[in-house]
Amino acid sequence: MTLESLDDHPVSPQEYIDDMARDRGYVLDYHKVMAKHDFPVLQAANHVVSAAYLDQRTLDRKTKELIFIVSLTVMRASKGHIQSHIRVALDLGLTPTEILEAIEISLPEAGVVAFQTGFEAWREVIGAEGIEPTVAVHEGGNGAS
Repeated sequence: MTLESLDDHPVSPQEYIDDMARDRGYVLDYHKVMAKHDFPVLQAANHVVSAAYLDQRTLDRKTKELIFIVSLTVMRASKGHIQSHIRVALDLGLTPTEILEAIEISLPEAGVVAFQTGFEAWREVIGAEGIEPTVAVHEGGNGAS
């Protein structure tokens, strides 16, 4: 049963979470808690997300995932939230390079600090490693908080 058909058939909060996971490829912690403690508000919020993000309209799902990743990066969302969309993007067939290129769009408008949030999420999911300097240098960190 997909979320679109839920209006016709009442479902339990558990069924709803399971359907969300199938449709999105992930669920966030707040989805799980809201399903138990305020199911009607979760459903209302999810309808907005479905209309803007999940429902097939003009943009394909790959494009929407890239937009989501960039917008979450610019908003400095939690690393886990960004990573959930990076994993879905990979599942949809986007390459690590395509995802990185999308994250890099945040640089001119949102700056290095916002970019580093998305970059660090990407680096961890992809397992990307860098080139270490061969000269003495102070540790610069990864830009994550």
